[in-house]
Amino acid sequence: MIREITVILLIGFVAWAYQATCPPPPNVCGSPGGPAITAPRIKLRDGRHLAYKEHGVSKELAKYKIIFVHGFGSSRHDAAIAANLSPEVVDELGIYIVSFDRPGYGESDPDPKRTRKSLALDIEELADQLGLGSKFYVVGFSMGGQVVWSCLKYISHRLTGAALIAPVINYWWPGFPANLTKEAYYLQLPQDQWALRVAHYAPWLAYWWNTQKLFPPSAVVARRPEIFSAQDVQLMPKLAVRQINRAQVIQQGVHESLFRDMMIGFGTWEFDPMDLENPFPNSEGSVHLWQGDEDRLVPVILQRYISKKLPWIRYHEIPGSGHLIADADGMTEAIIKALLLGEKVTLS
Repeated sequence: MIREITVILLIGFVAWAYQATCPPPPNVCGSPGGPAITAPRIKLRDGRHLAYKEHGVSKELAKYKIIFVHGFGSSRHDAAIAANLSPEVVDELGIYIVSFDRPGYGESDPDPKRTRKSLALDIEELADQLGLGSKFYVVGFSMGGQVVWSCLKYISHRLTGAALIAPVINYWWPGFPANLTKEAYYLQLPQDQWALRVAHYAPWLAYWWNTQKLFPPSAVVARRPEIFSAQDVQLMPKLAVRQINRAQVIQQGVHESLFRDMMIGFGTWEFDPMDLENPFPNSEGSVHLWQGDEDRLVPVILQRYISKKLPWIRYHEIPGSGHLIADADGMTEAIIKALLLGEKVTLS
């Protein structure tokens, strides 16, 4: 009897564990009972749909065409460079910007097979279907900065220039010295250290870890105030207008948006950004990396190391700035003019 009860309990535990680690299916936009489709979308090579939003002058009249890649827990509506550029600068320079929902976010279909390369190819296909021409710029913020690294790896031949704004790093990139990544890693809150460990070493546990109640959840996912710098807190009211569409960000489910982001971003990469070669050896374009020295989400010491390993990157470190660097007064114009016109930055 005891053995039979033990077997039943063991089977029950295995069944519970399996169910706990399996995320529910995504609530795909346009499916029966799913969220409505309100955005223009393109159909990709594998049948998925990518939602996008256009800003600035029309692409037919544009001199500069930019694809913006949003960060973690955001959507096509969170295009800081479009929101913060003055209409006068946009019209004067002839700037067209298109932002899009990365897979699983907003109204873009989830991609359970998402990889770093597939994200770059999604961007290339978006550019082709929108008729942006053979060359275009990419700008990525936070986790979107990781996608820019992938663009530099896989579609550099399509780029006129690139900007990474407070790009999230992966502590397991082999190009980092072990002592440096250890120092930077332990600057994160303990619950975020554990969330990153799970994403890297046991991605199959990502859903369970980030939804369980036994241990503190990721402070980044929970948007805890401790993760923001003093300047970030001051900038929060400025972002309020973009929070109108907040509910749409994860409307298809948290696993194929937030947690898939973590698994891809902090998993094992097939390339090391610090091994990349200059995509513009003849100075026909440029790559810029912008970082605040008080960023609590992305340790500045790692960006400094990257800039030394890749001297062809134009590194801009802004004193007193946090993670929301693009929303600080004057920063978006400085970022865009440095990228498009090669103007030197005078902000401090």
